[in-house]
Amino acid sequence: MSPDLVIRAASALIDGSVRPASVAITDGVVTAIGDLETPYAAAAEHRLADDEVLMPGMVDAHVHVNDPGRSEWEGFATATRAALAGGTTTIVDMPLNSLPPTTTVDALNVKKAAAQGNCYVDVAFWGGAVPGNIDDLRPLHEAGVCGFKCFLVDSGVPEFPPLSSAELRDYLARLAEFDALMIVHAEDAAALDAAPHQPGPRYADFLASRPDESEVTAIATVIDAVRATGARAHILHLSSAQALPQLRAAKAEGLPITVETCPHYLSFTAETIRDGSTAHKCCPPIRSSANQDELWAALADGTIDSVVSDHSPSTLDLKQLDSGDFAAAWGGVASVQVAFSAVWTAASARGHSLADVARWMCERPAQIAGLRSKGLVAVGHSADLTAFAPSRSWTVDAAALEHRNPLTAYQGMSLQGVVTGAWLRGMPVSARDAFGEPATPRGRFLTRGVD
Repeated sequence: MSPDLVIRAASALIDGSVRPASVAITDGVVTAIGDLETPYAAAAEHRLADDEVLMPGMVDAHVHVNDPGRSEWEGFATATRAALAGGTTTIVDMPLNSLPPTTTVDALNVKKAAAQGNCYVDVAFWGGAVPGNIDDLRPLHEAGVCGFKCFLVDSGVPEFPPLSSAELRDYLARLAEFDALMIVHAEDAAALDAAPHQPGPRYADFLASRPDESEVTAIATVIDAVRATGARAHILHLSSAQALPQLRAAKAEGLPITVETCPHYLSFTAETIRDGSTAHKCCPPIRSSANQDELWAALADGTIDSVVSDHSPSTLDLKQLDSGDFAAAWGGVASVQVAFSAVWTAASARGHSLADVARWMCERPAQIAGLRSKGLVAVGHSADLTAFAPSRSWTVDAAALEHRNPLTAYQGMSLQGVVTGAWLRGMPVSARDAFGEPATPRGRFLTRGVD
């Protein structure tokens, strides 16, 4: 069968290295990869510029869309346009802070109805694990969610309460029956309660209120529960390097545990965050420069598997911009559009390659979420691709981003790497048309293990 499209690139990220290649696409799937000038009787061709690299689209497995119910924070149209503009072709939506949260099949269907026709990238869904919904886990799994998110501390919204340590073990035992994944916000409530709490604009006070001990203790609880039940678990948004030794030991033991961190932990340090800059507030918090160095080392040695945005936006008023009070401000960094460029900027400065960043932000998130055809430029994989100019730079202007609310911790930063084009299942796609209006959404819903 003749390909529908051939993309030719002097630089293409194939099998972990950058080389000249031609990529043939038929019915939305990569069907052949050849040399740069391999002849194909294709219906269409596209050739990248010399400074562009053909890459897999990013898979952002940690995005809070908040729709329905809190769509004024973010909605599917704005979140997925922002994702696409930043080089992401697949997101996995978190089960909160939408109303209702995705803790039942009925709630999943409500969320899909809100998303229908509004997605510029492909969208998969996480389910939620909260007290009282243990019998909803298998139906949600059978409905195709990628796994289940739980908190071990207050989530910040009353409709998504945390699991106790005993409940975590019970829920993991249930998930082990059908080999489902639990993803865990791992902070310990007792450690947080014992920490000093001083309201106000000083970042140092906020950092003291979320000590490393809270992550270390909670992650130990998860490791013990995984060891006892045999279930798979994934540690969300790792912030504290003090938890790395026990995670290395758990992986060496062969326990089925994976770990993610986020661009903001790799891009910012506590020493440089201005007092009152609540755009940088997130939980767990951004820690010291020395801590950041250890996170990068853990990415390099594979202790940390993936990097995801944890895009968690809100309306401007919830960020307490007037008072700068970290204690009162909503915790979350808006970053889905800037995530890839931010990580590439920091990674390249430390000597990491584009292949490293693609492994952390494309390949591994897809694998962890069970999206088997995503995250690689490879024969048989979905033709979700981006053209990325790694040497071009741009300055972040929150007002120009596709995010619904114009606030980001990256405001004014100069970042390396510009997304110059994208294909979703072999179709050229963009956030906006030639007239600057929102383009036609082409995204689909994904099911774990199938797409």
